[in-house]
Amino acid sequence: MPYFSDDIIEEVRSRNDIVDVIGQYVHLTKKGSTYFGLCPFHNEKTGSFSVSPNKQMYYCFGCGANGDAIDLTAKLFDLNPRQAAEKLIHDFGLDPDKPPANAIALLPPKRGLTDEQWADIAYCLRVLTDYLDLLHDWRERYKPASPEEPLDERFVEALHMTETIEHLTDCVAFGTPQQKAAAAAQLLSGSYLLMLEERTDRLALAKCA
Repeated sequence: MPYFSDDIIEEVRSRNDIVDVIGQYVHLTKKGSTYFGLCPFHNEKTGSFSVSPNKQMYYCFGCGANGDAIDLTAKLFDLNPRQAAEKLIHDFGLDPDKPPANAIALLPPKRGLTDEQWADIAYCLRVLTDYLDLLHDWRERYKPASPEEPLDERFVEALHMTETIEHLTDCVAFGTPQQKAAAAAQLLSGSYLLMLEERTDRLALAKCA
């Protein structure tokens, strides 16, 4: 078995498009700037598995699984990171001896987050994904049957808000822990998230009534 250094593993990590890798195992549908599909790590009927091509990361809102192309390959096939990198090299025909010209040096790891910061991230994700699920439902449930039919206000809201909420969700779900914490802190600095939570809860109660 060939030996792959840490540098080669990072090259493989940077040179595999995560959408291409995951697309081999999961049927993905593009919604805005993000792809969604059924999570390969737990049983579900509604696709809560999101893939961000911009951040080259995946995140499951159902089970919390997250990572990059090597992490996914390792978890799917019960491999360590080095074995997963080797599989990607063979499966996608990469030449680890030819790094890309625009390779970026990795930053040194930073200190971990506090429990409070992780709790803030989880809270933001819960509020945003609850509202996003509602918008996706409205977009399908209330779309007009014909061009002449008046537009339902919930369908209009879904059209206007889906891309924005998907972007905010991506900011909190993907990236380094520090980037996630910064995005969550920015959301929590105002009253927007609290208003969103109260409105979503109120609509959910009205739907159940």
